[in-house]
Amino acid sequence: MLDKVKKNFYPKGRGIEDSALEDIKELISNLPLKRDLLIEYLHLIQDKYGQIRKKHLAALSKLLKIPLAESFEVATFYAHFDVIEDDSDSIQDITIRVCDSLTCELFGSENLIKELKDNLDEKKVRVLRAPCMGLCDKAPACEVGHKHVNFSNLKEIQDIISKKNFHPDIVEGISLKKYIDSGGYEILKKCYTNEMNVDNVIEELNESGLKGMGGAGFPSGQKWKFVRMEPGPRLMTINGDEGEPGTFKDKLYLEQNMHKFFEGMLIAAWAVEAKKIYIYMRDEYPGIRLKMIDELKKLSQTDIIDPDTKIFIRRGAGAYICGEESAMIESIEGKRGLPRHKPPFVSKVGLFGKPTLNHNIETVFWVPDILKNGHKWYSSQGKSGHKGPHSYSVSGRVKKPGVKLAPAGITMNELLNDYCGGMIDGHKFLGYLPGGASGGILPASMGDIPLDFGTLEKHGCFIGSGAIVVFSDKDDVKKVALNLLKFFNDESCGQCTPCRVGTEKAVKLMEKGNWDENLLKELVKTMGDSSICGLGQAAGNPITCTLNFFKDHI
Repeated sequence: MLDKVKKNFYPKGRGIEDSALEDIKELISNLPLKRDLLIEYLHLIQDKYGQIRKKHLAALSKLLKIPLAESFEVATFYAHFDVIEDDSDSIQDITIRVCDSLTCELFGSENLIKELKDNLDEKKVRVLRAPCMGLCDKAPACEVGHKHVNFSNLKEIQDIISKKNFHPDIVEGISLKKYIDSGGYEILKKCYTNEMNVDNVIEELNESGLKGMGGAGFPSGQKWKFVRMEPGPRLMTINGDEGEPGTFKDKLYLEQNMHKFFEGMLIAAWAVEAKKIYIYMRDEYPGIRLKMIDELKKLSQTDIIDPDTKIFIRRGAGAYICGEESAMIESIEGKRGLPRHKPPFVSKVGLFGKPTLNHNIETVFWVPDILKNGHKWYSSQGKSGHKGPHSYSVSGRVKKPGVKLAPAGITMNELLNDYCGGMIDGHKFLGYLPGGASGGILPASMGDIPLDFGTLEKHGCFIGSGAIVVFSDKDDVKKVALNLLKFFNDESCGQCTPCRVGTEKAVKLMEKGNWDENLLKELVKTMGDSSICGLGQAAGNPITCTLNFFKDHI
């Protein structure tokens, strides 16, 4: 019977083309062959061919010894991968991604998209909508190839296309030499030589009041303690997927002083005895990622880093959900960015099943200065009982948008008038988003609430990553809320029904002329009570706030 089965056996599924297999072997030859590098391989294919044909996906699956369905589901999960049939026409040579997040919409992204589609050759150029690119203070923004375009307009984009200038701009910032000459990496050396005690370092952070600046606001020193309680080996991850609409503070700090970030990161890794560090950088920051690779090479040629510590950069692929720490970890492992059920938390079971310390970029950016100047230096920069400075990414209808380093506990009115030069001429302050798309919406009449962790929750809002978007009497509040829900609908990972279906239904209900208040409230409650992660749980905040605070504008 066995002989008969073998004699009649024929391969099932898709055949592998020898030429495609050779293409992929050559393309990934500089990387080790590991399952968790799947997304890095997909980037190589996308970058070389401008798309991912199924023959190449099948060849890659064979090399990794995984089902084609597994690599297909990963490739099609991420917005920056274009999977097409083998006999399909190639995708246009030039891709323009126009940001349609709230601030860019306020400054004319819809008109820009229409202009581009009407005036560019669709056979050569494709125009796509894209979420926030971290250029909110330079709206409307777009990306031509990998080149960011500030204050975008048709003429400038046409000029970029004619010159074929599609490469990312790289901001120089403070060099390694200049950072070392100014005392950089001295704190790290003291840690490595045990001049600084781990327990004292953690206590200094706790006293300073430094919290997770990615949005959760969890005390950083306490997080280090929790990870240290777990058995080794331990790992560390850095969440550089700054995707919350309106947020661009991490981008600024990396451009200005990347090595201060590196030092803070390495001190944190030392504290929890993590010998492997994975930096997850969003694909929307191509210039920063390339510079990071270059600067880490320079750093590795010195004797600054502990030789046993290895740093890996992993490239995101256009998925907002990967800003959620467990979804980011899934993505680093080469999978779809689906949030995990908690508990267990990543401090216990994180990357590759190991206890993992996960931090946002800005959080570790502050560590060297706190240890150098003392916890009081940091904590005293707050006001009205709040600790430390806060980096507010301010955009919208203000005269001077940008990252504003201000005392934690400052109010919106103070931030607007003292740091942003007030409203743009002809605009009257109507409302603001205190914490990006998910942080809710507040009216101008509530502009005297301190902006910090824990101060906004009783109003149905939160500070999150400190992404503040200001809108005026010239803007339609219903359109503001609709823009946010469209974003959540597009970025839902689809894992849980309440979020996947709820955000879609919310958009449809909001697009109607008259909002069904009772039905929307019921939908928001369902999403908030039963979604797996913060995306679905917070997606209804714009609806609730609009109903509560802007009743006369509906």
